[in-house]
Amino acid sequence: MSRVDDGVAIKIEENSIPRDDMENTKIDSKLYEYVKQDNIEEFKSRVQQRLAEKLVTPCGNTLLHVAVSYGSDNITSYLAGTFPSLITIQNSQKDTILHLAAREGKASHTIKSLVESNPSLMRKTNTKGNTPLHDAVITDNKEVAKLLVSRDPEVAYYNNNNGKSPLYLAVENGNKYGILDDLLNLGASFPIKSENGDALPEGKSPVHVAIKQRNRDILEKIQKEQPELLRLTEEGLGNSLHYASSIGFLEGVRLLLEKFHDGAYETNLEGNYPIHVACKSHSVDVVKEFLDIFPYPKEFLNKKGQNILHVAATYGNGSVVRYILKQDQKLVAPLLNAIDEDGNTPLHLAAFYGRCTATFLLVRDNRVEHFIVNNENWTPYELAEERSKISEEQYIKTDEMRAKERKQFDSKNSTPALEIKDKEVDSNKMDTKKASPRDEIRVVYLRLVTTVSILFFNACPKKSLKELFPVTRLPMSRAKEEMKSMVGSLLVVTVLVAGVTFAGAIQLPQLRDKNNSSEFNSTYENLLCGYLFLDVGALSTSLVAALILLWSNFNYPRYQIPAVQISTSMVCLAIIMMFGAFFFSVRIALLGSHGGLLTIIVEVVAVMFFFAQACFVFPWIIPLNFNYVLLQVLLHNFYYSLFLLFIYSSWWLPNKLSDLKRKHHL
Repeated sequence: MSRVDDGVAIKIEENSIPRDDMENTKIDSKLYEYVKQDNIEEFKSRVQQRLAEKLVTPCGNTLLHVAVSYGSDNITSYLAGTFPSLITIQNSQKDTILHLAAREGKASHTIKSLVESNPSLMRKTNTKGNTPLHDAVITDNKEVAKLLVSRDPEVAYYNNNNGKSPLYLAVENGNKYGILDDLLNLGASFPIKSENGDALPEGKSPVHVAIKQRNRDILEKIQKEQPELLRLTEEGLGNSLHYASSIGFLEGVRLLLEKFHDGAYETNLEGNYPIHVACKSHSVDVVKEFLDIFPYPKEFLNKKGQNILHVAATYGNGSVVRYILKQDQKLVAPLLNAIDEDGNTPLHLAAFYGRCTATFLLVRDNRVEHFIVNNENWTPYELAEERSKISEEQYIKTDEMRAKERKQFDSKNSTPALEIKDKEVDSNKMDTKKASPRDEIRVVYLRLVTTVSILFFNACPKKSLKELFPVTRLPMSRAKEEMKSMVGSLLVVTVLVAGVTFAGAIQLPQLRDKNNSSEFNSTYENLLCGYLFLDVGALSTSLVAALILLWSNFNYPRYQIPAVQISTSMVCLAIIMMFGAFFFSVRIALLGSHGGLLTIIVEVVAVMFFFAQACFVFPWIIPLNFNYVLLQVLLHNFYYSLFLLFIYSSWWLPNKLSDLKRKHHL
């Protein structure tokens, strides 16, 4: 709604008082007291000695302002009749006498006569852009509000500097004292179009604030008295049906679909229809309400060419996606594999934005095609994989930037202790400001990785062996530099393993009790043989690995790379054999003891750690390319299992229970 200065041309000659004169013409305390008491006799005798038109308070209020604010009818009537120029004067906040009457006074006979004789005052605005009717509504002054709107009904639609009209404020206040009823019953018809014939007046819609408060009663009241208000739009919120759909206000959507049916065919600034906005929210009931009235959702495409399933998949509303997929085949079929202007299907969008639940529901539906490519020739899996890589790079860069900023912060604040003494230092100040972007990227990355894992098992294109195991070789110079560092590390490990196993061969494990039976002695000998075999094997293997490394390093440098690969495998094998020897020595130590439970625990722990070692050693033995593929599969298994356990289960169970309840009631 345009401000009154823009939409209505009103010319009022304002009698302003120069600042220099105001400094010398302040209202004295006695005169102020006479006005407050409405003592007309004393007031007349004292005011005749002064220039009444120039007397003001520090904030620029004239005597008439003061008289109106205190409801002094006799003095108000006297001043208005004797000094009519005071009627149009505004104070330092540009308040007229009607503004003060609206905030502090009553609709007395004098005020009514002033309104009748000076109708232009009702459209005057103060520094906040408020008309007197604004102030009357804000202060719940029902008497003055009713008077003003009955004389000039259109003022109810004028906006202040915040874009709020008196009607908006009345709705926002919850129709206190029935002021909204007066504004609606006595109000003029809302000007749907401006004088030039195009564009609705800008401002905040009273219908939108009623929807925000989820107040169906006020909505019905507005619809009954001023139905044209339902057509108002707000920038960024769209029309009333858009807004009710966005917050999931079911009762409001039902009313608006019945009384403002045409609103369902209007688009907002984003190019979305209300049914699209409903799919953004988490209210399945609102989507159901739309589909009951419009059982042809394929006809509703936003400016990107996206249907309601595109929008639901984009915003990750699993409940809405699930509801749409459960609808009749004729209704759903045109939506499932439809492409937007970028060639993306709903599955593409769910994969791109990392919407785990929506992706799972779509990919598990047999009607959804998994390998459609978009305009950039990406399948949903490839799109999600590429997005996860970008997100990972952003996360790493953010981490590096934080490290650099922390170093700069530490260097700048490395002041001597004497300088920072008695000063309070907020150590968390920098971290609080810088942590949020990194945490957001981490959450996005986790969602994307989980989405990639879902698609990996359900919609991953088949790859050839060359694609799975690409031949990637480092430049020879770089490979030699890396091998030199690895040779040093491996030599240290081989020497340590050889030293430990040599010491174990010298000091063999012994039985605690020498008086055991022949059966125990036989078991001891068997365990000792196993111990010696593994210990000597680990010693020999580690020594051979060390000799191979030294041989290649000094005699044949060009064989250094295969030598490192062979030695790595041998060192890993020696470590496993050393652990096996340790296990046999523990069994010998426990032989003949009565701690059966302790023996079982030791054996179980030993087996668990043996398999753990094997899992860690295995990647060192197998080729690098195969190792990468294996690690990728294991990670996808982990994230997929995590999704099924914590996310899908927690979402699926409540929905399943609600379905069972619904069937039971039916």
